[in-house]
Amino acid sequence: MAQPLLLLAPLFYGLAAILMQAGSPFRPRWRLRLSGWLAGLALLAAVLSLVFVLRGGSQAMLSVSVAGIPLGIRPDLPGALMLVMVTFIGWVVTRYSATYLDGERNQGYFASWMHLTLAAVLTFLVAGTLPLLVASFIATSLCLNRLLLFYPERPGARRAARKKFLFSRLADGALIAAALLLSHGYGTSDIAAILTAAKAGLAPAGTGVAIGLLAFAALLKSAQFPAHGWLVEVMETPTPVSALLHAGLVNAGGFLLIRFADLLLLSPAVLAILAMIGAFTALFGALVMLTQSAVKTALAWSTIAQMGFMILQCGLGLFPVALLHIIAHSLYKAHAFLTSGSAVEAVHAVRKPGPVAIPGFAAVARSFLLALVIYAAAGLLFGFWEKPVQALALGAILIFGIAYLLAQGLADTAPKALTWRISLYALSASLGYFALQWAAYRLMAGVMPLPPQPGPLEWAVILLAVTTFGFVAFIQSLFPVWSLHPAAAGLRVHLLNGLYVNALLDRLLGHFRLSTQLQTKD
Repeated sequence: MAQPLLLLAPLFYGLAAILMQAGSPFRPRWRLRLSGWLAGLALLAAVLSLVFVLRGGSQAMLSVSVAGIPLGIRPDLPGALMLVMVTFIGWVVTRYSATYLDGERNQGYFASWMHLTLAAVLTFLVAGTLPLLVASFIATSLCLNRLLLFYPERPGARRAARKKFLFSRLADGALIAAALLLSHGYGTSDIAAILTAAKAGLAPAGTGVAIGLLAFAALLKSAQFPAHGWLVEVMETPTPVSALLHAGLVNAGGFLLIRFADLLLLSPAVLAILAMIGAFTALFGALVMLTQSAVKTALAWSTIAQMGFMILQCGLGLFPVALLHIIAHSLYKAHAFLTSGSAVEAVHAVRKPGPVAIPGFAAVARSFLLALVIYAAAGLLFGFWEKPVQALALGAILIFGIAYLLAQGLADTAPKALTWRISLYALSASLGYFALQWAAYRLMAGVMPLPPQPGPLEWAVILLAVTTFGFVAFIQSLFPVWSLHPAAAGLRVHLLNGLYVNALLDRLLGHFRLSTQLQTKD
């Protein structure tokens, strides 16, 4: 029962894409309304499929063979959860774009490619065989490239689309090679069969290379350092595209890692590399985000940081937590982009900012101590001694952000109301982290693997990540103390430009001229 429901979601969006073509017999306004209804039906089908999976329905694969190539879809809990999330965001963005682009000459062209992109994403989420997974992975990128070039006359849009095109083709090549190695090594293209064999510890020749290629494809797809610049430059597209990209499409790399979680556990070295790259990208993106003045650019850097944190979670083996992070971040980021205009208006409405509490060294030290006490108290309620070391380390990294906020509340000039409010926020955040983690592992019990016992390499990565994030958070908490130093102004300029990594990459890629033309249709 779940298999046809899973298939309905991408089919409804494919039908909506056909409906928005110029040859449709319906009037443009009716086409928009019908596409909105089809998006709603796709969401309903996704919700019903999730209910069926949660009730323990059959997870047998529905497959067909096209020219001897097996194509199949399989219902499982991670795919069904992501399906509901993407169809919900797609429904919201479809309705939003109908008003946002009202009057645009190429509105039908835009809606058609947006629906095709969503159909490709939904197919990727429910793919049960490697050929279908690879084909939908490639189709998602190619359809998105059309949306990025909605305004082809803008040089920034062409530059971002060209760079995105190049990185996507590298990711596609890596995934194709990984799929060929896995199919040959395990003797099947059925993803579930491959994961079952990997869970049993089977690793044929070439598996290690395939795992490395999967990780490489995921890193490129998730805009990890240093291949992150294109995600900041795609601001020339309409806001609905930004919402769809940052809330859904950029998560494809993380979902790829989650889908092959049992396989990734066979290579601790690849997991360690993922953790290090993810941690650095998260730290780099967060620091650059703090220097941005444009709302959408700051949100883009926030996405880079969040994707880095999600890759770190996968590298630590916390796959259920990574899935929870993807869903939460997607919902938040879709709302943030779709309301970015209102945020600008709200900032302009503030005529006079309030007083700023300036914490000293003693206040910052007290804030970190209090944050650790709150974190330990919340952990005691949920039995932190039973938690994996990786999960506790991840929570410690999160609590450093809480300590940064506490420093404002514990400053000598801060009002008592602010101190109490931030302290309660810190407690609720700690309780929420342990509660959501408990819920994620309970929901995914038997579906996703538990993190492995850390060895020397894993311990080194964990300690390096915790100490680095802690040090940076401590220094950032003392920002009012050192911000007036002349060197701080130069540091801000360098961070504002992303340490010029993207500019250097542009110069390196300057020899590539990938022509991408927009074909006007409506």
